[in-house]
Amino acid sequence: MKRKEARAEAMNLVFESAFREWEAPADIYRKAVCDRGFEEDDYIKDVFFGVCEHLELIDGKISAYSRGWSTGRISKVALAVMRVAVYEILFREDVPDRVAINEAIELIKTYDDEEQVRKFVNGVLNSVIKEKTEE
Repeated sequence: MKRKEARAEAMNLVFESAFREWEAPADIYRKAVCDRGFEEDDYIKDVFFGVCEHLELIDGKISAYSRGWSTGRISKVALAVMRVAVYEILFREDVPDRVAINEAIELIKTYDDEEQVRKFVNGVLNSVIKEKTEE
């Protein structure tokens, strides 16, 4: 599976988990593999379970740069995309920061093609990178 496809699948899992908070991430993952039949992939597992494990930290970063928007007010699609990108920026050394942003914008174009949403996501992710660089 290509990285772009794996990233989209990881984002879909993160999106689903936002609606199934009571369900264990492992159960969500297993059900998705069975229902959608995608091939098991280490990247998908790492990103999905990593986002779940570090959700509080990731959402804190998103909230800090959302300028008055709580994670509850952000569309579930944009939030899932940003969660995956922030995880990649903070925890995946094999994904350059610019690639994380570019891929996030491509996912937004696919699932929520509003220019304002793209600008919002881009701004939040650039702020996360700036903070990371300053540390």
